[in-house]
Order: sequence, then structure tokens, then C-alpha cells
Amino acid sequence: MSSVIQLLPDHVANQIAAGEVVQRPASVVKELLENAVDAKATDIKLIIKDAGKSLVQVIDNGVGMSVTDARLCFERHATSKIRQAEDLFSLHTKGFRGEALASIAAIAHVEMKTKQNQEELGHHIIIEGSKLISQELSVLPKGTSFAIKNLFFNIPARRNFLKSDIVEHRHIVDEFQRVALAHPNIYFTFYHNGSELFNLPPSNSRQRIVNIFSGKTNEKLVPVQESTEIVSIQGFVSKPEFAKKSRGEQFFFVNNRYIKSGYLHHALIAAYDGLLKDGSQPSYFLYLDVPPHSIDINIHPTKTEIKFDDEHALYAILRSAIKHSLGQFNVAPVLDFDRDSNLDTPYEYKDKESSFPTIQVDGNYNPFSNPPKETTTFSNYRTPTKSVASWESLYVGLETAVDDFGESPEMEMESETVSSSLFEDMDVQKVVNKTYQIHKKYIVNPIKSGMVIVDQQRAHQRVLYEQFLRNMTIHQASSQQLLFPLRLFFSSSEMHLIDELKEALVNTGFVFEEANDSFLQISGIPVNVSESEVSILLEQLLSDLQDGISENSFSQNDRIAKSMAKSLAVKTGSYLTEKEQENLVNGLFACKDPNVSPFQKPTFITIKVEDLDKKFAL
Repeated sequence: MSSVIQLLPDHVANQIAAGEVVQRPASVVKELLENAVDAKATDIKLIIKDAGKSLVQVIDNGVGMSVTDARLCFERHATSKIRQAEDLFSLHTKGFRGEALASIAAIAHVEMKTKQNQEELGHHIIIEGSKLISQELSVLPKGTSFAIKNLFFNIPARRNFLKSDIVEHRHIVDEFQRVALAHPNIYFTFYHNGSELFNLPPSNSRQRIVNIFSGKTNEKLVPVQESTEIVSIQGFVSKPEFAKKSRGEQFFFVNNRYIKSGYLHHALIAAYDGLLKDGSQPSYFLYLDVPPHSIDINIHPTKTEIKFDDEHALYAILRSAIKHSLGQFNVAPVLDFDRDSNLDTPYEYKDKESSFPTIQVDGNYNPFSNPPKETTTFSNYRTPTKSVASWESLYVGLETAVDDFGESPEMEMESETVSSSLFEDMDVQKVVNKTYQIHKKYIVNPIKSGMVIVDQQRAHQRVLYEQFLRNMTIHQASSQQLLFPLRLFFSSSEMHLIDELKEALVNTGFVFEEANDSFLQISGIPVNVSESEVSILLEQLLSDLQDGISENSFSQNDRIAKSMAKSLAVKTGSYLTEKEQENLVNGLFACKDPNVSPFQKPTFITIKVEDLDKKFAL
């Protein structure tokens, strides 16, 4: 039998590796930005078009590459970061695997321009699907420029798998923010479809955070600093009153590398014990410096997972450091034994002896004695001149008239209360279609054939969804004006997304007065939205659109209606009065499609009397 095992060609192996390394345009952004940082660049520009599907370009002013390095960087496992296996435990660079550029070149059109400072000419290389198209000398500025076009051009299935532009753009912004936060000493700029989204000059960590997440962020931050033999911690956490429902603005950096760690996140949440509302998530920007030999980064190609030598000690140090900061800056509640200065005894009274107060009592005073006959009164009204008898004269003869009236043979007075009914002789049965709430989750409504059990949360989502969709379609939403305009603060990327949604939000009933890069002023809200729910509603809407929830929606209006319905619907565990239950059931069956919620889950089930009879049958 002939041999069947053979080595795969390099371009096939690169495509396989690209499946892990390059999952979406944001993966390309991450790899190129980290390469620019490793090249000691001080100015990095990111340019994308169509959420990275058409173009991802990164331009830096780093050290550049020689002609040999420029060609060799596209080969698998070719890297300048490490030389031997021991270097994996003393890493000081972002990359080390040597897979990124080879994987990107296998599934996209790559154009690279690079020049070293001491060279007169640079090198211009074009590669398409791992095939070298051209390589030539060119006049270029110092540094390197990578332009990645037509990502996944040779893998249609992966290209079709990409989400909407809003979702992919959100992932790119996340990767950009992670690199920019880790390196506040580098100048970063970010352009999307020709418009500038971020312009971040070199600064300290706090200023970089404020520049990315708007000026309002500054007052939310509480500094954290702790230094031990195991780890050095510095950064910022947010005050508990600024906690959000969504898990945004949460960043851990280990040796200037962004990581995800549920274990460290749990330590941070434990430090906020008793300070957060249920379901709220604090923001944090924490930078951990640990000895490189005490961590293992080579866990996953994305390099966002790290194994620590002593996780338990790190957990305890992080938790105590954050608790200390929250207490030090009077964020956490403490017992206050300070006296009120207004209740202190004046200094000049310290030598004086206290004396009993003197009490004067009128011994002749009798509260039960008659009041004096002559009293002097003052009034604005004139004393009546007529005698009381003149008023009594008005009633003279009335008693006689009433007696005569009662004895009149033509009139008959009722002496008893009428208690009979107009339908006294008819057998009328009053039908009461009463609803019942079970476990504050389901509504039971009896019907002729049995009973209907309604899920109150899904039913309310369906009612609100069709209502919002109708308002956005016919542009006739009602709005309630606020006495005082509501000002909400968002990051620049969130404000950019709100600008795209503004027309649809206006059609639902929102009225916007003023908006800039950091805040939004609202003077009117939909009639079924309370003022306290506006911030939660918009945060949830932005989170849903950015994270790709409701991707099966038909349009942007559909996604907005689904998100708003999910936020405003009555939640499981909420008590409803009989009137509210009845209105909800009637509203559900007045919908065009009452059978399912906006997220295609059943809203009610029907149990027939025959089914109940079978349950009780012997």
C-alpha cells in the first residue's frame, strides 16, 4: 500500500493557520498595530474602509525593514522577536509566533512599503494569496506601511460569516483602544471611511483614558497603586455610582499586553462587595507588571490568555489594593465618629457651673374657669345691626306649608328606599374573565376551551417591539417633553454610532437638542419611557448594536426596536396588578404576530380542558 501522509504546501498551511490567527478584520488591526509598536514607532496611523472589509492600513514611523527582512517576514514562523525556546519566558515584545503576516498574506491582498532610516530607498512589495506579485525599490518615508485589501477574497465562506459593518467596526475600535491604552506615550490616529475618529497625542495614562472615553470619564476614576515582590499594580477603577449594566471599559494589562482573565475580574468585583447594584459592572483600567518568567503567554494565538505562577496571591493583592483605594478616597462607606461642631460646648463656658433653669408658675390660673365677660375683639367685619329674630322670620310658616304639602291627596311621598332591580325577573349571569399571575412570571387567563399561559416578559417585548416599529415606520411617535433637559455622556465612538441612529431614535419619540463628541442633550423622550430609564436604554442599545445581537434583523430600525423592547419590557419577577395583566394580554393578542417574541421565542401556550381531564383520569 502506498504512503498517504504528505507535507502540506505552505500556502495551504498558511490558510489553515489563518483560521485561528485572523478571525475578522479586527484581528488584522491587532497584529499590525502590535508590529508597529514592536518596531519602536512613536506615531501610528490606522486607516480602515467599510469596517476593514475593503481596507485596513497601518502606517508607522518605526525602524523599518531591510530588503531581506521585508521578504522574509511573510514566511511562516519567521520573527525577529525570539531566537530560542527560553526567550518565551522573557518576552518584552507583543509578537513572537511569526504567524501573523504569513496568515494575512494567505487570505488577502497585501501591499507593504518599508524603509530604514539609514537607507536612501525603500522597498515596495505586493503579495496576493501568498503569491509574490511585485517587489521594487521606491522612494518612501522612514517606517513601514501595511495595506490589507479584500480580506478573505479566496475564502467566500469566511467572508460571508462576517457580521454587519457596525459590529465589525466595534471590534476594530476595541482592538485600537486596547493598544492605545497600553502605550500612552505613542501618538495614535484612527480614520474610518475618511473621517477621523481618534486623535490621541502622547500623554500619561489618565489623560489617554479621558481622550478615548470623553472628558466626563475623569471624575469617575479612582487611582489604584500597589507594589509588591510578586506584582506592581497601577491604574484606575471607577466609582460605584458610575457602574454600568454592560461590561464595557474593562481593561487588564499585564506587562503592557491586554489580557482577559475571569479570575482577576472576580477579584475586582469582590473588592466592590456591597457597593454595586445587582448586575452592575464597574469600569477599570489596571496595569500589572510581573516578572516575565512568572507568566506563560503562549496559550492561544490571540495572546489574550495568560497563566500566572501564583494566581492566588495575585488575586488577594489585587482585591486588597482596590479595596484600599476605594476606602482611601472616601468611595467606600466608613463609620464616622466625628461630632457635629454645632453641638460642642463653647470654650469660654468650660469653667462655668450649670444651674437649674428658673420656672415661673401662675398659681391663680384655672383652665376650667369661665372666660371674662368683657373681651376686646378686633374684626374686619362690621357688626350686624339687625337682630337675630329677623333671621328667624324667614322660616315663619314653613312648618305649616310642609304639613299641608304632606297631607295633599294628589302627592305621594316615598318612605322606603327602592331596592328592586329592573332585571329582577331575569336570570342574568355575570361573566368575569379574570387573570392570575403565577410566580411573578406567567399570566394565566381562562378561555372557553381551557386556559392560556402567557410569559409576561416575552409578551411585553412583542407589544413594545411592534409599537416602536410602527412609530419608526409611519413617523408619528408621541413624545413627552422634559422640564429640564437630560445630558448624557458617551465616548467618541459611541457618539459616532448615535449620530447614525439619530433619525430612527427621533421617530421613536426622542427629541435631541444638542450633541458633540462627548455628550448628548435630550429634551423629549417616548411616552412609555421614564426619565430614569433613558440612560439604561441607550447604553443597552449601543451594546446590542456593537456586540451583534439581533443579527437576524431585517434593517437598522428592526434592530433598534428589538433592543428598546428588550430594555423596557417588564422583567420576570415584577408584580402586575389585575388591570396591568389584562392590558398586557389584550395588547399581545392585538399584535400582528402574537405567537412569538421579537427574538423568535414562544410568548404563550394553550392548555385545553381535555388535556386537564386526561391528567386527572384514572
